[in-house]
Amino acid sequence: MIPEPNFPANPNEFVGRKPQIESFRRLVQQGLAARRTISTAVLGDWGIGKSSLLLKLATICSEDNYKMLPVFLSISKELGNYLHFAESLLDRLGMTLIAERDLTARLRGEVQNWKLTRVNVGGLTLDRERPQFFLSSGSTLLRHSLSDAWTKFLRPANLQGAVFFLDDLHNLTSPTPEDIALVLRDQFQSFGIDGMNYSICFSAPSDYFGDIRHLAVPAVRFYSKFYLTIFTLEEIVDYVQAVFGANRAKSEGISRWLQEKTLGHPYFLAFICRQLATQAAGSPLECPQRLWPIIFEELGKEKFRTDLAHATEKELRLLHSLARSDNEEVSPGQFGSRFQPEYFRRLTERHLLVRTGRGRYKLYHPLFKLFLQGLKT
Repeated sequence: MIPEPNFPANPNEFVGRKPQIESFRRLVQQGLAARRTISTAVLGDWGIGKSSLLLKLATICSEDNYKMLPVFLSISKELGNYLHFAESLLDRLGMTLIAERDLTARLRGEVQNWKLTRVNVGGLTLDRERPQFFLSSGSTLLRHSLSDAWTKFLRPANLQGAVFFLDDLHNLTSPTPEDIALVLRDQFQSFGIDGMNYSICFSAPSDYFGDIRHLAVPAVRFYSKFYLTIFTLEEIVDYVQAVFGANRAKSEGISRWLQEKTLGHPYFLAFICRQLATQAAGSPLECPQRLWPIIFEELGKEKFRTDLAHATEKELRLLHSLARSDNEEVSPGQFGSRFQPEYFRRLTERHLLVRTGRGRYKLYHPLFKLFLQGLKT
């Protein structure tokens, strides 16, 4: 296996997250028995492996003992509103159905025609000053089109249902995150009541539900939640064995060194293992500490300097102040009037800070702090 820190893991080479995978299998199995599958949320901070896990779970759905159609859609900020989201999701559903190996040639042709003529909101004048219009129109489009697809394609193809994997759902913010959470909950709950086994599995930051007000509590309860954190030592050993093909005895030593450097963060684990695999002469497991200065320099060039490329002068001063602080967590109030809470919010949105609680923040990783400490201010 070749480590690729900037891409989701290949599902066939996926390592770790066994508890979440087994939990998902149980949910799918229970859904087959009940004929409606619980929707799930994969939550975690930047680089923790949310997209990789979603892709892995998608491959599980298509296994012969489940026969659930996995429909994968990455949500970008350019998607805009709920109506555009609904249109994109239906396009992806059509493409996935056409590629389904068990679909007959006749059904495949009907799906292609359905993609062009499915129920839509054509002919309506879209008022971009009324965001609730996009929400209700997108909801109507999904309700009619997914009901149509269930009857025409999924049941004739003997598919047991479909799971819509929505990567980075937090990028869909129009009209508001709580409106989107509620309408998704209402839509997919109603599909289950009507006998259509549709569910969603989405990824978002760990505080996604924390930002939704109390009116959306039913939407929060609707999802089974997988919170991803750092890799355990056991998972790091499995990863090292997958990358270097070493036996467990040889893998444990370097795994402990990697745990010390990365704290088990999947992105940094993949980055360092890639550098070890490409730069080590002879066995990469025998000389990690000797190569560490070179690896850390490359990490600074490829990751940390890019992190800082768009930071303003005042944001850089705040980051350097945090790096010099003896406290791991800080609050805006500790800095008086020097740095307003807005700076902390912006840096959190860019994944340079992590919000650890109400009004509490820290730098996103100790390696980033070490890099900042080495920069001249």
